[in-house]
Amino acid sequence: MADGKRRRRAVAAGVPATLLLAFANPMPAMALRQPDYPSWDDVEQARHDEAAAQATVEQIEGILIRLEAEATELNRTALELGEEYELAVIALEAATAKLDRLKTQADAAQERAEQSERHVAVIVAQLARNGGGDVTLGLLLGSADDADTLLARLGTGERLTASSAALLERAIYDKKTAQALATDARAAERERKRLADDAQGKFDLAQAAASDAQAKADAQRADIDRMYAQLSVLKGTTEAVEREYQEGLAANPPGAPPPAPPPVTPPPGVDPAPPAPVSNSVENAIAYATAQLGEPYLLGGMGPNAWDCSGLTKASYASVGVYIGTHSSTDQYNYMAAQGRLVPRDQWQRGDLLFYSNGGSASNTRKYHVAIYLGNGKMIEAPNPTVPVRIVNVRYGDLVPYVGRPTG
Repeated sequence: MADGKRRRRAVAAGVPATLLLAFANPMPAMALRQPDYPSWDDVEQARHDEAAAQATVEQIEGILIRLEAEATELNRTALELGEEYELAVIALEAATAKLDRLKTQADAAQERAEQSERHVAVIVAQLARNGGGDVTLGLLLGSADDADTLLARLGTGERLTASSAALLERAIYDKKTAQALATDARAAERERKRLADDAQGKFDLAQAAASDAQAKADAQRADIDRMYAQLSVLKGTTEAVEREYQEGLAANPPGAPPPAPPPVTPPPGVDPAPPAPVSNSVENAIAYATAQLGEPYLLGGMGPNAWDCSGLTKASYASVGVYIGTHSSTDQYNYMAAQGRLVPRDQWQRGDLLFYSNGGSASNTRKYHVAIYLGNGKMIEAPNPTVPVRIVNVRYGDLVPYVGRPTG
């Protein structure tokens, strides 16, 4: 436990302070069984009086809006911390690839150096037999200064042929190269370990935030489910309709300012006149994502039976041979920008990628969520730790004003 706490403290330096503050001081959940939670008796009595029914509906809706807003805040924190983890994994993978490359180069350099030393050993032995004095192979195998001394001693006489001198020069060069690459490899190993610890620490933070959101959702589920059932009775609808409506209110509350339009001068990577998406690829990618409906959210999940947001989008487009970036919402946005595949949101089409950042700013360097646009105001997503893969209305809060178009 102490090691886990130390890791969290160590990794805190790599996580935005505002995000750590949000995790350390989450919005307090409403106490369970609060007095203002209406009972079924309250609902039954209200049904016989139109004014009482309306008042009860407003009471229930107000409670649900608050609960949904609290859940949204908790889940956004979990998603933001999850994105920090995904980016840490990308950095770790790059460091691991660099280490493997350096080890391969260092091993090859060491083999060349040993071969060169064997060649030089023959020359040294021959010179020693011919009166080379204290000239020994040990000088070559010693420090760089020793090697320079060896060259100086051998180079001043006429005992070396030009080819022998070249062999000595090559041996010393190979030795220094092997030493330098070995040093680089050791440094890369230390950096890889640091990044591994960083990734593990960020995973711990994200997992703790996800668990916190899940625990609060579980604790409130019975009360929330009952209130949706009560609303459906009072309003003559269904629980599913009421749930979708309330979630929409929480994501886009009445009176909230409308989503900001794209700026007049778009950032680099935005195509003002993009080609239409390739319909076959789009439909097959959407079919892949749709086949995952109902499967659970998992931090770092990319199938086959659990997903996070960028894992779902990446796998869906990979199923049709389209690369959209690494397993990270931020990286997928940046890849779309680098490929010139960002599109103003008012031109979105079915299959486009929707990105979310804190405040909905395109300039925010972290995009904490990504989904696939289905058209008609709907999207498919792996939303958060408390909800499985689903199709929902597009949420405009935090929605970035540019979408990614993987095909076309």
